[in-house]
Amino acid sequence: MFTTLSGVLFILLMVEFILGNFANAFIALVNCIGWMKREKLSSVDRIFIALAISRIALLWVILRSSFSPIDNPAVFTLTEKFIHNTWTVANHFSMWSDTLLSIFYLLRIANFSSLLFLHVKKRVESIMVEVILGSCVFLVCNLVMVNITQHVQAKLYDTNETWEILIVSNSIVRTLSSCIPFAMSLLCFLLLTYSLCKHLRKMKLNARHFQDSSTRVHIRAIQNVVSFLFLFALYFLCVVLSFWSYQMMSKSVILFCRAIAIIYPSTHSFVLIWGNKKLKRTFLLVLWQVTCWRKRTKMSKSLGFSQERP
Repeated sequence: MFTTLSGVLFILLMVEFILGNFANAFIALVNCIGWMKREKLSSVDRIFIALAISRIALLWVILRSSFSPIDNPAVFTLTEKFIHNTWTVANHFSMWSDTLLSIFYLLRIANFSSLLFLHVKKRVESIMVEVILGSCVFLVCNLVMVNITQHVQAKLYDTNETWEILIVSNSIVRTLSSCIPFAMSLLCFLLLTYSLCKHLRKMKLNARHFQDSSTRVHIRAIQNVVSFLFLFALYFLCVVLSFWSYQMMSKSVILFCRAIAIIYPSTHSFVLIWGNKKLKRTFLLVLWQVTCWRKRTKMSKSLGFSQERP
């Protein structure tokens, strides 16, 4: 039973890993090609590139830790320390890139008459830079805490009280560094929803019952933010469970948590592709070209077979 369950989870993990790498590589490639053609890069394109690269790194780290989890936290090799630090950096930029995307949607799409909002809306470029630079403070604190914990673990692992204090402290730092961008994205979702409700009330007063472009853009942005909030909450829950599970749960449960956690960096990228006009159009064009190539290949094979027959 354990072997069968582990095999199914590994297959699921590998499928999600391959699809996630394809989706994120596609996002990065399309935006980089557009950058080379136009010789300039917009704010949202930079966010997409940073998000795709960080998620590719996150997928590889999750896969690596799933195949060889650390059974004894008192023993940390240089490779395992590198994996922990890579996960911290990749997770940070993936999380904050999604948050920047939520902020970008809010500032570009929402309509409020507040002078403060209008002032912030005009400074969208500088706001993006300030947010990502400010988030680096959390990254540095998280990296320092991770490395201190690893160093102390190797010496005090046998002391249960000290070990429990370290686990609690590390969990608190991780939780705080994740809750702040999550709360910011949640606030963006609420403001976007409020802006959409105001817009719909205005349309109703004007006796317009069809969806205009502003309504569709609002709905698309809200769908993207909601998908991030849901998938990241699921991802964070699985990361916390797997962090504690080496003492309280079996390896199959750890593998199950990793298989669920990897849904966030893989599946959400497809949501972003479908919610972005440029990415969606390019993705459908690639699928159409692949379909045509397969049809031509089948036709050439069938024609070649018929010519070989006497």
